[in-house]
Amino acid sequence: MPDSLVLRNVSAGYGETVVLDGISLRLPELGTVSILGRNGVGKTTLLASVLGHTTLHAGDIMFAGQTLNGLRSFRRARLGIGYVPQEREIFPSLDVEENLTVAARGPRTGGWNVDRVYALFPRLAERRRSMGNQLSGGEQQMLAVGRALMLNPSLLLLDEPLEGLAPVMVDRLLEALNRLRSEAGLAMVLVEQHVRLALEFSARAVILDRGKVVYDDASGPLLDDPQRVVALIGVGR
Repeated sequence: MPDSLVLRNVSAGYGETVVLDGISLRLPELGTVSILGRNGVGKTTLLASVLGHTTLHAGDIMFAGQTLNGLRSFRRARLGIGYVPQEREIFPSLDVEENLTVAARGPRTGGWNVDRVYALFPRLAERRRSMGNQLSGGEQQMLAVGRALMLNPSLLLLDEPLEGLAPVMVDRLLEALNRLRSEAGLAMVLVEQHVRLALEFSARAVILDRGKVVYDDASGPLLDDPQRVVALIGVGR
């Protein structure tokens, strides 16, 4: 199976500041990986580097066989990279349906449209005429995922989508993400602080510490060895 995303010895950061130091990873087409680590170790910066929001000091970033080096962010999105930011960034003065349609892009065969997003998130269908600032945190997170899908991506980057949500909303969102993983023909990169949920979600995990990869392997051994998780990440959840 060909690779969806490849990072080769990537060093990147903000201006002259280097946050990622020699990062290499491969994500196969339709693959799913969870990026784990403490706050400040470079998880969000890794996603930002794929999106073109950082300074690339060294290395190569490839997507679907094409180099992304030097490519502007909107062109990366057009290639098929969708992004769900940690802050959600919902348009508060647009209703749910307008938030979705403003991001719509010509679909792939069997691609995403409003009706398909509503089928994935029935709650959004119920709230379709509610303004963005009238939604709960969980509803906004669903909308952020739905909006990213409206770009009809082949790679979906999710930055801590479960953070700050009520348990019932965590369950609903995980159910939707599991459906995407199994049915939607997407590669997915999940950055998450909820370690056990992330390890259960993805068959593979990458752990960062101080901008370097300290683990890149199957999730199963970490699920079976919580002490190793504590040693690698410094937290146990």
